[in-house]
This record gives sequence, C-alpha cells and structure tokens, in this order.
Amino acid sequence: MDAGEFDRWYAGSYPRLVAQLTALIGNRAEAQDCVQEAFIRAWDKAPRLDSTGERDAWVRTTAYRLAVSRWRRVRRGRELSARTAVTGYDALARSEVRADVLGALLRLPIDQRRVLVLHYFADRSVAQIAAETGAPEGTVKARLHRGRLALADILTQSAHGSIR
Repeated sequence: MDAGEFDRWYAGSYPRLVAQLTALIGNRAEAQDCVQEAFIRAWDKAPRLDSTGERDAWVRTTAYRLAVSRWRRVRRGRELSARTAVTGYDALARSEVRADVLGALLRLPIDQRRVLVLHYFADRSVAQIAAETGAPEGTVKARLHRGRLALADILTQSAHGSIR
C-alpha cells in the first residue's frame, strides 16, 4: 500500500472508527487519540494489511487495546471519579450518535457493549466479531442477545423516567 492509498483509507475510515470506539469507551477525545495512535502503528504494518475491512478491524482492535491499557493505568493510579463519568457522557452527547443510546450502552458490561458496537456500528458479522475479539461465535451470539435485552430494558426505563 502506497502513501496515497493509506491516506485515502485513513480519510475514509478515521471518522467511522472514532465513532465506534467512542461508543465503546465513552470518551470521544480518548477515542480520537487511540485511533490516531493505531493508524500510526498501521503505517508500519501497511504492507501486511490486505483488505480494507481487515485493515479497519486491525485498527479498531489496536485502538481498543490502547484505550484499555490507558484505562488500566488510570485505574491503577486512582479510582475513576464521578466527574470523569460526567465528562465522558458530555463528550458522547456531542457525537453523531444519540446520547440516550450511548448513555445506555455505557451502562452495559464491556463485553456486551463491544459486540453490540461491532455488530451495529461497524457492521461486522458474528464470525468477524468472533475473530476480532477472540471469543467463540456462540459467546458472541449470547453477548449480542443479552446486550440487546439489557439495552432495551435500560432504554425503556429511561423512557419512563425511572433512570436519573
């Protein structure tokens, strides 16, 4: 892949990957940083990254791992404060996806949130999600099912005003 092709791939994929990672981690600025770092790493691996879909999966997985590593470093140093959670939610409210759905996603366990984001935001199949996350297909299907039920429950409660 030459520099021009890499630039076109970056321009087409960056906004979508940032939106997907924002839905996963709840902080748009952090998502932008992690996706940017993942693309920097992808440049070094460009000759080995073949298809565009797999390139996106590689960058998404790398960005997610970077975000988790950063989160673990912060967690080791201190517990996340309520103020950080509010800041993350505010960043989501400005994203291109509705804040109520993103707020509900953030209340789900990370494994369920990850498969829902990959399936609905990244248009990945169960098999592709299994390959990207390293989980068996049956586990991915179960997480999708449980995640959908939990998300519906949270959104229903929110619609009835029982969530503050």
